[in-house]
Amino acid sequence: MSRLIFAAAGHQFEDIRYESSEWPSHKSKMPLGQMPVLEVDGFKLPQSLSIARFLAKQFNLAGEDNIEQAKVDAVVDTMTDAMDKLGPIRGQVDEAKKQADMQQFLADELPKHMRNLETLAKAYSNGGSFFVGNHLTWCDLFVYDKLETILQIDASVLSHYPWLQHNRQEVEKQPKIAAYLNSRSQTQF
Repeated sequence: MSRLIFAAAGHQFEDIRYESSEWPSHKSKMPLGQMPVLEVDGFKLPQSLSIARFLAKQFNLAGEDNIEQAKVDAVVDTMTDAMDKLGPIRGQVDEAKKQADMQQFLADELPKHMRNLETLAKAYSNGGSFFVGNHLTWCDLFVYDKLETILQIDASVLSHYPWLQHNRQEVEKQPKIAAYLNSRSQTQF
């Protein structure tokens, strides 16, 4: 998520990733013993949403005023609600239960959240392609990022949600984001 914000802002950053074998030697140096961590002038900020909000404010992607920022947060919270339901399913060790729970999530739970996102988009987008104020904000990037996970599970998930599909395409078309997506590396941490 934070890498997408850096990319959208066109801001250079040092992208440090650890392989699983390297992580134990770095864990104790992190404020909460986990990743991600953003380090700015020696200050280490943990928690992905805290990092995203900080960067969004730094790079004017948080919304143009308090009302827009509240709308952005509502979109992020709505997407987070969906991901909170998905997380325990992905961690399920009983494969049969995992498959049954995933089918229930895709059939019943996820559509509710996708409809909620489209409802917010209609209310907040001013008729445009982005969630809030018809300009790119970090909630567009957040939804894009989280939908990547869901699309890996079911590539057709957006077929019933044309606005979300269009928003995703618009995010990908942003030149700085497109360049980042074409060059990013994939690691676990």
